[in-house]
Amino acid sequence: MMKRLLTVLAAGVPLAAAVYLPTASAAAPVPNTPAPFACSALTVKAPAGTSVESVTAVRQAGGTVQGTGILGGTAYDVPAYCEVTVTLTHPGEGDHAKVRTWLPVTGWNGRLQALGGSAFLAGDNGVGLANAVKSGYAATTTDAGVGDALDTSWALKADGQVNTTLLQNFASRSQHEASVIGKEVVDGVYGRNASYAYFTGCSTGGRQGYMEAQRYPGDYDGILADAPAVNWDEFEVATLWPQVVMNNEKDFPTSCEFKTFTDAAVKACDTLDGVKDGLINDPQRCDFDPRRLIGTTVECEGKLQTITAADAAVVRKIWDGPRTTSGQKLWAGVPIGADLTGLAGTTTDGHGNVTGGFPFQVPQAWVATWLEKNPGFDVSTITYSQFTQLFKQSEAEYDKIIGTDDPDLSAFAKSGGKLLTWHGEADQYIPAQGTVDYRKQVDQEMGGSKKVDDFYRLFLAPGTSHCGLNGQDGSADGLGALTAWVEHGKAPKTLPATLVNDAGQSVDRDLCSYPEVSRYKGYGDPSAASSFRCVAPSRH
Repeated sequence: MMKRLLTVLAAGVPLAAAVYLPTASAAAPVPNTPAPFACSALTVKAPAGTSVESVTAVRQAGGTVQGTGILGGTAYDVPAYCEVTVTLTHPGEGDHAKVRTWLPVTGWNGRLQALGGSAFLAGDNGVGLANAVKSGYAATTTDAGVGDALDTSWALKADGQVNTTLLQNFASRSQHEASVIGKEVVDGVYGRNASYAYFTGCSTGGRQGYMEAQRYPGDYDGILADAPAVNWDEFEVATLWPQVVMNNEKDFPTSCEFKTFTDAAVKACDTLDGVKDGLINDPQRCDFDPRRLIGTTVECEGKLQTITAADAAVVRKIWDGPRTTSGQKLWAGVPIGADLTGLAGTTTDGHGNVTGGFPFQVPQAWVATWLEKNPGFDVSTITYSQFTQLFKQSEAEYDKIIGTDDPDLSAFAKSGGKLLTWHGEADQYIPAQGTVDYRKQVDQEMGGSKKVDDFYRLFLAPGTSHCGLNGQDGSADGLGALTAWVEHGKAPKTLPATLVNDAGQSVDRDLCSYPEVSRYKGYGDPSAASSFRCVAPSRH
């Protein structure tokens, strides 16, 4: 379970430069860096509300770069770069946030790329920075003064109250300060400003990108924010729902049984886009009833298991999503087609027998630490009624600081910024429906989809898991599409991608710009993008 968790979290680290090499995104808009290159400590002006504690500059030889923390990872053949580290503090608040900026010694493409984080990690662990440098970018990131991806030791102060200073850093202000510092360092080292500034991130990094567009609309020319953890205060509690269901129903399906339900649903709904291709194109249209599998025998680790009515009821509730005891819908459920064991993880004994639930650590920590103010709180004791109370509490206490769901992007649009997002429709951790709902709210706030398309485009990826187009379930050159849009005015009508279907086969697709969806033309190779077209969604 932990190995798979780390794989998924690592996919959330912005590895855009690694995935997108070589592409148009690396084309230089300006001449290369003038010689000589000076890597030395700079005089840095502190962003508003901060003071600079220290500035260091170290010339690094490059080569192989190992990622830090539990996410790890490796970047190879990295060119020489200058690493400038600026430590900031907010006077009187006792925090110490490091902003790291890596600048290629030669071959700078004239751009700055800021990188977001993953889970509770505020910034990049080194692999994304290295790959950005490899693509010719100057790159910057911040640790916000907090810890690693699953480290929440900073959340509470000694008196047991929430550390609002560090939460505010993590939620918003440190990312903005990194933008200010990164630009200043680029100017100081290269002797001129970056021609364009971009932000890239997935998951937590995606949320940070949306936060930038909402609160600091002038920071970046372009934002690539994928599988964004927007609506943080709501979906973090909502993603504990599968555990609440299993604990309250006292039924814990095995991983094999969960996979049987998912496989059956994909098979039943595969052809909704007009062809059997191993992908559910629109999970919202899939009405597969898990009760159809009651009595089915499944072989799991050499044992025969029979799917029960209780198993089907659990899956039905998980797919449906959180509700109050009176039936009011609170949030989207795990998408049909997504890996149910991501949020409905279980533990087993040495004989393969399920002994209980294994909650995903991120929502578990949010509920225990930020809501209950008790890191040792046992989330398995949460009843349905308590779940609703926790959901409402999270909204009340944290929406304004970290909700990241303000639909008014008028300042970002006026600044000329462009926001591009892809989100996997089989995302097992952050349901794509939350991103779709946010986009609908922006449309309503700002005069309709056509107007919003001028600066914000959303692409949904069938059969793709959390941050999966970063190489886990295929790939897409989101950064290339974004730079073409920002620098050449070429708005992406589609986003070419390689997807992986349920048989493990790679297929090409042109992801459609929301709200359009992909439909088979009725002829041609189902693995070729040319066999599909983008159409208005069915009203089904």
